[in-house]
Amino acid sequence: MAVWGILTCLMAVVKEFKHLVVLRVLIGCVEAGFAPGVLLVLSSWYKRTEQSKRFGVYISAAILSGAFGGLLAALIVKHLEGVHGIRGWRWLFIVEGAATIGWALIALFILPDFPSSSRRLSEREKRVAVARLATENVTAITADGEQLSNWGAIKVSVSNWRTWAFVAGYMIIVGSSTLTYFYPTLIKGLFGNASTEKINFLTMPIYGVAFVCTAITAYFSDKIPAWRGLVIACWLTFSLICSIIVCVVYDFTARYVLLVLMAAGLWATNAGTLAFASSAFAGMHPQARGVSLALVNALGNLAQIYGSYLFPDSDRPKYIKGFSVISAMLVVGIVVFSGLHIWFRRNAKALAEA
Repeated sequence: MAVWGILTCLMAVVKEFKHLVVLRVLIGCVEAGFAPGVLLVLSSWYKRTEQSKRFGVYISAAILSGAFGGLLAALIVKHLEGVHGIRGWRWLFIVEGAATIGWALIALFILPDFPSSSRRLSEREKRVAVARLATENVTAITADGEQLSNWGAIKVSVSNWRTWAFVAGYMIIVGSSTLTYFYPTLIKGLFGNASTEKINFLTMPIYGVAFVCTAITAYFSDKIPAWRGLVIACWLTFSLICSIIVCVVYDFTARYVLLVLMAAGLWATNAGTLAFASSAFAGMHPQARGVSLALVNALGNLAQIYGSYLFPDSDRPKYIKGFSVISAMLVVGIVVFSGLHIWFRRNAKALAEA
């Protein structure tokens, strides 16, 4: 995170666009390991029946940043323009980079390591933490456990069909969630030439409802961990219905409400899918589990490449192309997660009867 913050600060002093691009690529390389690392740490500390709430908190941070990030950025650029002879957009990189470096230093002192190696725990507490995870077949990282080579962990991960099933499912959700990037564009298309401030304020209810739905879903998913796949499929169905209606209803207020509801379903499934994947990979070797979670996150986010082209300005204000593609992806997602739910339920039943 510290390197990430330093590179962000350096973006404030660039003189040419090509240097800005190079720094952004480097930031992407550095931050690529952040999300998989968070997923691995969370899945290494909490039982499968406790992970949904934790993943929900993690995703909720992204939701809140979306709700206030654009408005905060606009305020920084507007009010710091010319301060100390520095342009407002440069101040934006300075503030964001400094904040990242600050949090990195704080995390260095408060973020715990894995249960078996954390210096904050006594030897007895380490044993209890590892044994606690073992009650739900969550393989913990231990100093005396079997170690895999990097290639060995990759081989175990890629040879497991569950890795690819969740990669496909998460690509559907991330691809559909690229709708997030177009909230301002869609709102502007719905409400005409609204001011930047009004557009930013109109995006806040979208994130607000998504935050509430994500929190509620994460809380109750831990109470019914065996039904996570079905919960995700139901949310995707809900978002699919909203997306289809958006394609046939042209009342701007109604479309805005549908956009709010659709976004809530997509955000709720994001956290749920990560918890579901972590639970599905629980019995894997910790190193292979880390690779699988990284693959789900990395390959799933490739969907953002094509997702950024779904809502061109030429389609405003109806945006039929974008909502039609998202609707098709949601249908595939429903099939994938319904299939995963059925397979895991049958497998659990077979083990119980054995």
